[in-house]
Amino acid sequence: MKAAFFDLSGEEPTIYTIEQNGHTSVSGVAVNMPASEGYTESYLSLPLSMLNFRVLDLPFSDEKKLRELLPFEIDGLILGGAETIVFDTYPLDGTEGKHKVLVVYVLKDTLRAQLNSLKLSGFDPKTVTSVELSDAIGSSTSEHEIMTRLLSPRPLTQEDRVKISIKEIGRPVINLRRGEFKYTADSDKTKKSLRVTAILAAVLMLVFLSDMVLTAVTARRSNAAISDEMRKTYLGMFPSEKNISSETYQLRAHIKELKEKESAFIGVSPLPLLLDLTRIARPGVSLGEITVNRELIVLKGECQSLSDVQRTKSDLEGFLTSVTISDTKNSVQNRVLFTITAKPATGPLRP
Repeated sequence: MKAAFFDLSGEEPTIYTIEQNGHTSVSGVAVNMPASEGYTESYLSLPLSMLNFRVLDLPFSDEKKLRELLPFEIDGLILGGAETIVFDTYPLDGTEGKHKVLVVYVLKDTLRAQLNSLKLSGFDPKTVTSVELSDAIGSSTSEHEIMTRLLSPRPLTQEDRVKISIKEIGRPVINLRRGEFKYTADSDKTKKSLRVTAILAAVLMLVFLSDMVLTAVTARRSNAAISDEMRKTYLGMFPSEKNISSETYQLRAHIKELKEKESAFIGVSPLPLLLDLTRIARPGVSLGEITVNRELIVLKGECQSLSDVQRTKSDLEGFLTSVTISDTKNSVQNRVLFTITAKPATGPLRP
């Protein structure tokens, strides 16, 4: 491995060349970037001046849920909205029932400019992190200590920066290559190898083609005999039907017709669902509309915050499946309107 670590802390970027044997070299990059040949991967460190921070209290710590709901939580806190930034999170110490996270974000235009500059020289950073942020966080998760270090970062020697860079290559404290900026070079290589595999598979198919032709001839004869038996059976089931073009297709049509008639007479019983909903009722959460059919349940209501929406979703997962928050928005009374869709836990609802 020969990695290029770009450090944008000074007026001019500095590159650390880090090799697998532990050898590290440092070179200033004033005008021309080094050639990308010979480097197996690259990394980028942004200074604190390019980053912004928010500390949020959330009722959960699951990373997937964080990424789903954080854009809604920070949208009103950021000029231009959440669509203009790329963010990552770092967990902090929380209180009982609360989880604090440090949200680190950078403007998309700023990150795009830095990545494009490196791309011109053939570099595609695997990770976008921050040496100063890594030093400020250190081994502490205390909100007060971390924010104090971010406001007054300690000066770092070049030796300190190299050590932190090596650590960030192994386990970065954050990675801002997300969403539209996601690193895809490794997956592109995998796709290329899959294409080669597909070509080899096609060659093998050609090798066995002659055997398949012989098998097809035998199968055609068998199919003819099966087709005769199917016609006899179909005529026994529907003796009045004279125009028969495809027994299988016409039999499916009859079955479909019977199913349509069944659905016309069979409804659903929403009472078990309503009983379950009363058991998970929460103060401040009200359901204004409930739509129930055999395969889908739609719940519309309002509550005080997005946290209440998430809790309601978690409660519903106790007796429903595929529970999804499909829509949330603020009402005129400063409450959150939400729509949740789900499916019955035991398949389509029956009467």
